[in-house]
Amino acid sequence: MKLIVAIIQPHKLEEVKAELTKTEIYRLTVSDVQGYGQQKGKTEVFRGHEYTVNLLRKVRLEIAVNDEFVKPTVDAILKSAKNGDGAVGDGKIMIMPLEEVIRIRTGERGKAAV
Repeated sequence: MKLIVAIIQPHKLEEVKAELTKTEIYRLTVSDVQGYGQQKGKTEVFRGHEYTVNLLRKVRLEIAVNDEFVKPTVDAILKSAKNGDGAVGDGKIMIMPLEEVIRIRTGERGKAAV
């Protein structure tokens, strides 16, 4: 079992969800987050004053999958989250081992709980 964490652009969320659904990945957790990487923020003008926004809004997806679903899940995210303009800021995908999963409602454990 693996935990896939993806940080993506907010405007790509619906596209990523649609692609995951096509791949038969139906369970995910979505969180609004802020951060920065190579972009290091951006400069904006508000009422004539210039200011720097250091933390940019992103969306964090967390998806627990059995091992056979890792590649299809990652491929779906890669296909749908990329902007295609070659600029930085499309996001990251991180894959971590998942030691145990327990479904609270039934007490099921492991692959059956995912």
